[in-house]
Amino acid sequence: MKHVDIKKLLDNATEYVGKNVTVCGWVRTARDSKAVAFIELNDGTCLKNIQLIIDKDKIDAEALKNAMAVGTSLKIEGDYIASPKNGYEVQVTDLVVLGTCPADFPLQKKRHTVEFLRTIPHLRVRTRYFESVFAVRSELAQAVHRYFAQNGYKYVHAPIITGSDCEGAGEMFRVTTHDFETEFKTADEYYANDFFGKKAGLTVSAQLEGEIAAMGLGKIYTFGPTFRAEHSNTPRHLAEFWHIEPEVSFAEIDDIIEIAEDFIKYIIKEVMANCPDELEFFNQWVEKGLIDKLQTVVSNDFARLSYTDAIEVLKKSGKEFKYPVEWGAGLQTEHEKYLADEYFGKPVFIVDYPADIKSFYMKQNADGKTVAATDLLVPGLGEIIGGSEREWDMEKLLAAMAKRGMPTEGYEEYLDTRKFGSVPHSGFGLGFDRMIMYITGVQNIRDTLMYPRTVGSL
Repeated sequence: MKHVDIKKLLDNATEYVGKNVTVCGWVRTARDSKAVAFIELNDGTCLKNIQLIIDKDKIDAEALKNAMAVGTSLKIEGDYIASPKNGYEVQVTDLVVLGTCPADFPLQKKRHTVEFLRTIPHLRVRTRYFESVFAVRSELAQAVHRYFAQNGYKYVHAPIITGSDCEGAGEMFRVTTHDFETEFKTADEYYANDFFGKKAGLTVSAQLEGEIAAMGLGKIYTFGPTFRAEHSNTPRHLAEFWHIEPEVSFAEIDDIIEIAEDFIKYIIKEVMANCPDELEFFNQWVEKGLIDKLQTVVSNDFARLSYTDAIEVLKKSGKEFKYPVEWGAGLQTEHEKYLADEYFGKPVFIVDYPADIKSFYMKQNADGKTVAATDLLVPGLGEIIGGSEREWDMEKLLAAMAKRGMPTEGYEEYLDTRKFGSVPHSGFGLGFDRMIMYITGVQNIRDTLMYPRTVGSL
């Protein structure tokens, strides 16, 4: 039906003022007086509502009664006028109730806890909180694509169903067409008779396919869903999440660190420029000082520290950590937050991790103990990017796989990239949903996407 978006009305007020307009949306609030009724209408195109002024003598009483219920959807016509108090509002001349909303609509109150809203994901998009989250999510996704397009990357769609476990951790969801009961006596027989004729799972990362693409296309990125069947029931983990993974040929570790910093600053700047109302909402209601935090990130160089030096900093910090600090152990969230929040007070790249705690594909350093890996730690959250220069020496890559007990079966095409014209190349992965947490201040990753998938919850 022909109508004007509320965002368009508010952004181009002088164009529409004095004209008759048609607006659609859902009732956010309604209040009544003897002669006039007031409705705040929102259509999802922006965070702000438009106020409707309704002369009760000019609108059908039954239609108006239904229209006053929170959650009701309306189509209205009226004159767009200036208002000293509200900026602009619509003097309603005609009102049509599109969908009535009964009294058991769960969003009657102005404010609800996010825990409660998590129980009604199909309705929580009608709250200001989640309108803001999804506005930022949409803008952030567009910014990701803009950055890579402007810098000459090709967008590659990697497969979601795969036969290889990129991380080698065995946390893949199985894909099968077999019924619960089967006649097969062995695993080999089971998989041989499955849809693909072999074991298949949902991808944990598009990196391996991304590396293959970069070997012919130079600079590529993937941006899609990935899946991990790990039993991590924390505010930072999902079983299904969105992943941004660029791969760059002829790039070494220093190059990919420079790219990662430039990328992070760009996408934050874009959200700050294009979602000011939403960030102001988060700054007021979710994380005080959020906008200052983001401005600090985009205005300062990121720090850099080797893993070995980071261990020494943590040992000398005087802090009592829950998890021991020792060389060769992974950095826990509490360690990461100390380094980013307290020691540096800004994002920091940790580089040159012990080979034994990192993946098989990372380039081995000359010391024989560490790899050219990097994690980007940000204040308030911890690790947000994981990346590395990839091992491009065939013999060293095979040795790393053998050390971890990994079969070469299923990795033949990946290994061919080292056999046929191998080159130095690097890449990183950014958890898109965690980036939304950082930009908005939202404390639980379950509140960054429509339907969060976590262990025990579908």
